[in-house]
Amino acid sequence: MNDRYDAGAAGYGADQYELVGYDEYGQPVYRQVQAQQPQQQTYDPYTQQHQQGYGYDPYAQQGQQSPAAFHYGTGGQTAPDYGSYDPYGTATHQGDAAQGARHDPYGQATAGTTGRQPRVAEQTARQTAHIPQQAGPDHDQEAPGEPQREYHTEQFAFVEEPDANSEDVIDWLKFTENRTERREEARRRARGRIVALVVVLALVVAGGVGYLWYAGKLPGVSSEDSKAGTATAAGAQKRDVIVVHLHDTKGGGTSTALLVDNTTTERGTTVLVPNSLALTSDDGTTTTLAKSVEDDGSDGTRDALDTVLGTDIEGTWRLDTPYLQNLVDLVGNIDVDTDAEVPDPAAKKKGEAPLVNKGRDQTLSGKMAVAYATYRAPGEAQNAQLERFGQVMQGVLRKMSSDPQAATTTIQTLAQILDPSLTDKDLGTFLAGLSDLAKGGDVKTDLLPVQNDGTLSAQASARVVKNVLGGTAKSPDKDAAVSVSVQNATGVKDNTEKARVVLLNGGFTFLESGTGTARATSEVVYADAADKANAAEVAKTLGLPAGSVTKGRTSGSADVSVVLGQDYKPSSG
Repeated sequence: MNDRYDAGAAGYGADQYELVGYDEYGQPVYRQVQAQQPQQQTYDPYTQQHQQGYGYDPYAQQGQQSPAAFHYGTGGQTAPDYGSYDPYGTATHQGDAAQGARHDPYGQATAGTTGRQPRVAEQTARQTAHIPQQAGPDHDQEAPGEPQREYHTEQFAFVEEPDANSEDVIDWLKFTENRTERREEARRRARGRIVALVVVLALVVAGGVGYLWYAGKLPGVSSEDSKAGTATAAGAQKRDVIVVHLHDTKGGGTSTALLVDNTTTERGTTVLVPNSLALTSDDGTTTTLAKSVEDDGSDGTRDALDTVLGTDIEGTWRLDTPYLQNLVDLVGNIDVDTDAEVPDPAAKKKGEAPLVNKGRDQTLSGKMAVAYATYRAPGEAQNAQLERFGQVMQGVLRKMSSDPQAATTTIQTLAQILDPSLTDKDLGTFLAGLSDLAKGGDVKTDLLPVQNDGTLSAQASARVVKNVLGGTAKSPDKDAAVSVSVQNATGVKDNTEKARVVLLNGGFTFLESGTGTARATSEVVYADAADKANAAEVAKTLGLPAGSVTKGRTSGSADVSVVLGQDYKPSSG
């Protein structure tokens, strides 16, 4: 339908169009004009000439080019074929049907008479539709009778306009590339941060381990543990040791602890020593720590401990409970994680508030500290009370002044009579050094493990005696003391422990034989006649009547066997 020049030749041929405007691209828009009624044919002087021969041109005889040649030719030259063009659109060559479509200078084929009817019908149906036309070439002259066409610049604007879609694609590719690069850069930065964090953590861990190793606080590789098993290395360490005996002036009994200041490793230890520890007295007989403190005094007990533990104790600090109370008040109370409620000794009725509550970070005054350090619940072993005493001593060390002069003044303020082997200045300086370690968390508490017979085990020798005290365990020979096996038939479980304490304090070796069926009377049996006197001494120590001693069969390797009956009345031990 792009036959611009046929459409533009108004009044020629069957199809007539008129220009109605231009579309948004600057192209002319036409509409079809209804065909007028054919007028009566008039005489046309050219008609006969066209019919006489194909391609006749009235200007040809005068040696001039036809206007059509100037209109459709190029450069003013004559078109090579006049027969394919009909300037009036009225004549049809007889050979059109055989030759097909006529020649169109813009590559469009114009159908013959039979081929033009469908186009007329189609154009009739689409009168108002846009008819895109291809712009023809510029003409120096317009065909006769053809209206002048106007061309506008916007008709050719599309040639220079950039393709928006292509720019969008380029922008999208750039955006995608930039976003990918940003993601990769973010990943690289994240990996760099992770690597830096790992390196920092590794350096911190390595530094912490190195510090713990240097300070001797690393478990398993501390300075003490690394030297364990080598007597020479352990003995080369410099230690200051004093022994403390707490005397309960109201309830009776004593509690013993060794205060150790290892100046080589800069660590302190409070070693709790059970009263059942077997010692050798001055006369060579076997005794216990509790009995030695009462009978042999400070000097004899200190020498016995040196013999058993292989230590070199520099002095003895006798600390009676009134002095402990004054000491706690002088340092400004202490903080202890208590493990039991301690009733008030001055309470007149049961159910009153306890003097010491159970819990963490309990602040204890002097009176409360003494009650807690000496408290032993019914049925408890002596070690439980001993550990409470160790807690109180730890609290005192943390509150004591780290200045030797100030600590000495505190000791002098107590106005207690010390052992000649230990002066106020020596004790004050010693406690100031331990206080400095305790405030830094470098003082620990250890319980010396003592077996039922009062001797030390190999584990105690390796862990506490050798590593902490730097000594060698030398327990007395078992044959030096009379071994006594005890079976509890009283029906009270706590009586076994009470009998053990009494026998150990009496210098006997205790062997437990379990519990038996409850019976009314007690029995003390010896197998060898040489042990009759020992059996009588055992009965006397336990508070049993002399008639309970009989000759018979003893259990195991014990020299004397005891069956406690309901007539046994344990002492306060």
